[in-house]
Amino acid sequence: MAKKTAWEEFFDTHAPVYNENVFTKNTIREVDFVIEQLGLEPAVSILDVGCGTGRHSVELARRGFAVTGLDLSVEMLAQAKAAADTAGVRAEWIHCDAANFSLSKKYDAAICLCEGSMGLLGQADDPIGQPLSILCNISRSLKPQAGFLATVLSAARMLRAHSDDDVSAGRFDPLTLVESGEMPPREGLPAVAVRERGFVGTELRILFLLAGLSVRDMWGGTAGNWGKRPLDLDEFEIMVVATKTGEPSAGADAILGQTNSSVVR
Repeated sequence: MAKKTAWEEFFDTHAPVYNENVFTKNTIREVDFVIEQLGLEPAVSILDVGCGTGRHSVELARRGFAVTGLDLSVEMLAQAKAAADTAGVRAEWIHCDAANFSLSKKYDAAICLCEGSMGLLGQADDPIGQPLSILCNISRSLKPQAGFLATVLSAARMLRAHSDDDVSAGRFDPLTLVESGEMPPREGLPAVAVRERGFVGTELRILFLLAGLSVRDMWGGTAGNWGKRPLDLDEFEIMVVATKTGEPSAGADAILGQTNSSVVR
């Protein structure tokens, strides 16, 4: 059996208490917002990448959408399945890494919310290649003109929060916009070393475009405070609303070929 990645280990142990986090308390309003912004019609198919405990997937399924939830963590998916059973709804659940999947089905829309996958780096993941791989995989899974809504970590907050001492100590890299640290131990389990990657709006437009996705809007996207509003410099998340307008480009293939052969740490 392959050894779990750091993020897989963290989410497996965190799954039973994930829904106790304060940012999980606005699911209904968040799903309302997703439906409005993506213009979702009844019964269309939706791919939820990094679905976690399935709080968005289950609510979408409750409203009659055909939902597929994809996640790295077996334990998070177990929580999602249990939530769907409790709600009396059906959804498809897939266990895989968002940076390495291929689906035969094409979806009418996709979501990737609350840092579901983009920027949650493994110790060997490239800060450009990892998010670009995820975006390309999502793009290939979408029908032409399908909508996509994502929230990702904001580099603006990271830059404001860190000091030169953090850079010297390796806790933050201002060139790759990567934070390195540990998730604290829980219930006798050891701390987990993790890397998180922030983004700025200009590079998000480029990464999405390389993947065949055209950005329509970008707003502040912190959970519990979604809306069509400017990004606050100290908030954690950026929201991106995009449309599939093409396929991943040769430029994306070139970048991924390069980053897969030379790991940036």
